[in-house]
Amino acid sequence: MEFIFLGTSAGVPTRARNVTAILLHLHHPTQPALWLFDCGEGTQQQMLETAYHPGKIERIFISHLHGDHLFGLPGLLCSRSMAGNPHPLTLYGPKGLREFTETSLRLSGSWTDYPLDIVEITAGEILDDGLRKVTAYPLEHPLECYGYRVEEHDKPGALDANALKAAGVTPGPWFQDLKAGKTITLNDGRTINGADYLAPATPGKAVAIFGDTAPCVGALALAKGVDVMIHETTLDASMEEKANSRGHSSTRQAAMLAKKAGVGKLIMTHISSRYDETGCQRLLAECRAIFPHTELAADFAVFTV
Repeated sequence: MEFIFLGTSAGVPTRARNVTAILLHLHHPTQPALWLFDCGEGTQQQMLETAYHPGKIERIFISHLHGDHLFGLPGLLCSRSMAGNPHPLTLYGPKGLREFTETSLRLSGSWTDYPLDIVEITAGEILDDGLRKVTAYPLEHPLECYGYRVEEHDKPGALDANALKAAGVTPGPWFQDLKAGKTITLNDGRTINGADYLAPATPGKAVAIFGDTAPCVGALALAKGVDVMIHETTLDASMEEKANSRGHSSTRQAAMLAKKAGVGKLIMTHISSRYDETGCQRLLAECRAIFPHTELAADFAVFTV
């Protein structure tokens, strides 16, 4: 997995940071995927500075309907169509996403020339494409808001061909069934269980991508044990009460959650425009004092999982 941050500012853009959008590039030899999480104003412009194209995006996940997470969506959808892209696109997000999208396109005289599916979600598993699954968790914000947990399925272990040969099993098409852990019957009547000849499975990666939120009940379940947790740190610890009153979290609260959830890495984003580069470094220091494995996202930063 690879995250490409297209926007890391809270509420409004700054000279250095655009509003929220995160690309997730899922590497796979036969089924790669490019997903987008949130689509703030100017997201397609930000993509022009990367190696990625909107036409390659297969799925877009919207955390909530505040403008700094959504206002770039109509433009991206239209540009994708104007480029002649025929590939299907699926949108996921809270109730109201369909009305916003369809109304924006209708009132602007726009349309899509590709299949567009809009899925208005509730909490729970919303997707399983055979390689990875996505689960939505409700968060604490003035609007209905979700965080997304993306989990790769475990990768089956390698088949021990030498051990099979020693057992008198010659290579053939049945090796595919054995690699899948199935049981086959040989010509001599013996049964061979493929699971007995597989190396241990390789655990899949897991990441948690939070929308805007104050500390909430579902946060721990969303983040528990993930390799990477992406969490807003809108304000510093001294402004915690103000952050929470507006449905946001402080640096301290994000770091405490990362520590309690046992995550591999915390990536900070959604930074208030009041912080310049020096201020951002202070936010980073506050998080690292509690959870040392913390990184601060900047626009166009890339993180590999």
